[in-house]
Amino acid sequence: MSNLFKKAIFFTDIHFGLKSNSHIHNADCLNFIDFVIATGKEKQCETCVFLGDWHHNRATINVSTLNHSVTAIDKLSAAFNQIIFIPGNHDEYYRDTRDMNSIVWAKKYDNVRLFNDITMEGDVCIVPWLVKDEHKKIPRIEAKYMFGHFELPNFYMNAMVRMPNVGELRHSSFKGVERLFTGHFHKRQEHETVTYIGNAFPHNYADTGDDDRGCMILEWDGKCEYIAWPGAPKYRRYLLSEVLEYTEKLLDKNMYCRVEIDVDISYEEANFIKEQFIPEFELRELSLMPGKSSEEHAHEFSGQVSFESVDSIVTSHLTQLDSEQYDKALMLNIYRNL
Repeated sequence: MSNLFKKAIFFTDIHFGLKSNSHIHNADCLNFIDFVIATGKEKQCETCVFLGDWHHNRATINVSTLNHSVTAIDKLSAAFNQIIFIPGNHDEYYRDTRDMNSIVWAKKYDNVRLFNDITMEGDVCIVPWLVKDEHKKIPRIEAKYMFGHFELPNFYMNAMVRMPNVGELRHSSFKGVERLFTGHFHKRQEHETVTYIGNAFPHNYADTGDDDRGCMILEWDGKCEYIAWPGAPKYRRYLLSEVLEYTEKLLDKNMYCRVEIDVDISYEEANFIKEQFIPEFELRELSLMPGKSSEEHAHEFSGQVSFESVDSIVTSHLTQLDSEQYDKALMLNIYRNL
């Protein structure tokens, strides 16, 4: 029996439709797909593997988002001999079954293989988002490679939050698998035989300073190689004094910046910084946040200058948490009642 692939390019968790169907995000997704295709051709990959969460909203697909999504599949289908497509939790309409998903139409392409059930393909096991008691099957599986979309405890969900020790599976549940490559958690990380490959590109401030994203190249029986997308957006947090002293070094194109004010400045000076820095460095966002020394003067800053409180930042992070184990509404309610 021939191997499932000779050389494959992997990516995961692109999330078309993120940020309320942001045109900028969807355009980033298409540009990333162009990068994947160019990289795959350069590395002579005949196969593309997607590890889950193609769309962000499990219940509805915006028309503009759908157009971007279909265009991306068109491009991938034309570029690779085969595409292995695994549904993630965001792609499933229901939380406890895989009866409906938002990417079912992709199987209409002759070379797109949509795996909606646990499937053995030679020495490779392909696993979509698990439901009900399917976790019981995992320890019995023996395979050279396993590709999936798993939520495993004690791995980092993002740069700051680690998954608690809950759920039925552990990294030790995969003893029969030589290498597991998975999506779901966006931070690239590895422990023993389990590898979260990292999502396509940073999505929000939970990814601050963590740019190890992009795609992965794997030749059968070889070592994996990670390649970052040069055009990826970046998220950063700085002190204003740092930005003023090391402007050229710290600011970059397509960057989202939250800057804490740690020096005395007026409204006019703050507005001038935004008006100058955003176009000069092609920033996507520059939010000025009152520091301890400036909070008592925060009322002086209004209008076009954006300030964010600690409360808004915490609320934003809680809202952006992506896990079946956390009830975001409950966590927000607990925080608001502290």
